Amino acid sequence: MRRMREEFRPRESRPCPFLIRRMTREDLPAVMELEKASFRSPWSFELLQRELSHDWSVIFLLEEPLPEGGRRLLGVSIFWIVHDEVHVLNVATAPEHRRRGVGRRLMEATLDEGRARKCCLATLEVRRSNEPAINLYKSFGFRPVGVRPNYYVEEGQPPEDAIVMVLDF
Repeated sequence: MRRMREEFRPRESRPCPFLIRRMTREDLPAVMELEKASFRSPWSFELLQRELSHDWSVIFLLEEPLPEGGRRLLGVSIFWIVHDEVHVLNVATAPEHRRRGVGRRLMEATLDEGRARKCCLATLEVRRSNEPAINLYKSFGFRPVGVRPNYYVEEGQPPEDAIVMVLDF
C-alpha cells in the first residue's frame, strides 16, 4: 500500500508568459536541437519520433512568445502514463534559459497531467551529480527511494549513478 504524503503542499503557481503544448512531428528538428544543447547523450531523432506514436507517451513543449511573432522552444518534458503511474523520462531546458522556471513549469504540467489521468504515483531517475534537478524534484515532494548504479554510461566519461525518486499523489 502506498502512503499518502499529508505534509506536502504544492507551491502555488504564478502566472507566467510560457506556453505549454503537446509536441507534433513538425517540432522534431527544434526538439533535436534542444536535446543536443542540453545533454551529452541526447535522445535520437528516431527515438523521439517513436515516442510520438505511443499512446502512453506524452511530450510537452514549453515555449515563449517572441515580440516579433512566433515562439521560441525553451524546454521539453517526456513522460509515460502507465496505468496509474507517471514515469518521467526526460526533462530538458535550453542551457541559455535555465534558472527561469522552465523546468518547474514543465514538471507542474507533467504532474498535473498525471493527476488529471487519476495517477497516484510519479517516478523518475536523475543523475546523482545533478543537484539543481534533485532540488527541483524535492520541491514537488519527490523523495529518493533507491540508486541505480552506473545508470548513465557515456563514451569517454566515468559511469554515474542515478537516484530513483518517487512522488505519491
